[in-house]
Amino acid sequence: MKAKFKQAALDYHKNPKPGKIATEITKPCNTQKDLSLAYTPGVAEPVRAIAINKDDAYKYTAKGNLVAVITDGSAVLGLGNVGALAGKPVMEGKAVLFKRFADIDVFDIEVDVKTPEEFIETVARIAPTFGGINLEDITAPRCFEIERRLDEMLDIPVFHDDQHGTAIIIAAGLLNAIELQNKKIDTARIVCMGAGAAGIASMKLLTGLGARKENMILLDRNGVIHSKRDDLNEFKAEFANETDKRTPLEALTDADIFIGVSGPDLLTPEMLKVMAPNPIVFALSNPNPEIQPELAHQTRDDILMATGRSDYPNQVNNVLGFPYIFRGALDVRATRISQEMHIAAVHAICALTHEPVPQEVLDAYELEHLEFGPDYIIPKPVDPRLIERIPAAVARAAIDSGVARINID
Repeated sequence: MKAKFKQAALDYHKNPKPGKIATEITKPCNTQKDLSLAYTPGVAEPVRAIAINKDDAYKYTAKGNLVAVITDGSAVLGLGNVGALAGKPVMEGKAVLFKRFADIDVFDIEVDVKTPEEFIETVARIAPTFGGINLEDITAPRCFEIERRLDEMLDIPVFHDDQHGTAIIIAAGLLNAIELQNKKIDTARIVCMGAGAAGIASMKLLTGLGARKENMILLDRNGVIHSKRDDLNEFKAEFANETDKRTPLEALTDADIFIGVSGPDLLTPEMLKVMAPNPIVFALSNPNPEIQPELAHQTRDDILMATGRSDYPNQVNNVLGFPYIFRGALDVRATRISQEMHIAAVHAICALTHEPVPQEVLDAYELEHLEFGPDYIIPKPVDPRLIERIPAAVARAAIDSGVARINID
């Protein structure tokens, strides 16, 4: 079965022509007059306009609907540091999702560099081409510094989806899970296993939504991240708590929420048993979660669970976020993606699951019925309402937080 799937995947990417994306011409180019407008001498007019006012690039070029998906290939999917070129199929795949779900055009760019400084310089130099930058598959902690520096340097949105996209979907699902399990965000005890890009970004976003740092414990390969450790980078140190807990088992004792962004089978039944009543478990390692859902439900009958997989309920899937967040940001020509925009996306995604599910979604998943509850805390990726709700919420937050260049209704 695996061999057949492997060959099918290779055939899919190879035939009928290599790759998953292409460019298209958006204007007539059939006559001599068409060609004179498309290129010389007609092209001189928008050139002159943009030279006088650079914002006219949004009027006369594809900049306003064009995103760069950029990687250095240092943390590709679950494959690790495979190099820039080997990351290209994933970047093309990201381009497909941008176009399919939000009609955003993408150039995928694979940057062969050795240092964060080289990467930052490369992206900064090509940034005028684009309306936004989506950073992808860059290892932590360099991804934090790269995003921060580019965000300061550029006047277009810079978004690292492995950080913020994951965090936004986790947060949206958690708000619903907390409601169903009769807990509160400001008192919930949260344990996050995995202190890379997704883990740290999730903790930051949850604090913005009301969670308290003193109720959070972050775990890395060396155990609990606590204030007495001297091996922490600045990003982990932000979540170093005063605690005597050192092991995962100790950290999970009486915990309300477990977030796993680490590796397979790291949450044992013994750990799950010591969690508080009505525990919430987001086991998001993919394809093999921190604990298999069947084992988790056998261990605790009061659990509410999400994974990163499409064959179980409550899939935490970034495609619910990044296409629509960029759509909203591009529509108001945002200069950056603010935390207010992140939070607006969280609430829009969260709210959607409380509404009746369209028939076309039920048909796509061959379901008779679906409603807000333990097996439905996150919208399905094919839900047509996502494009209506999330971009509008993000655009409004951009306007309200002062990062939009234009106002739209």
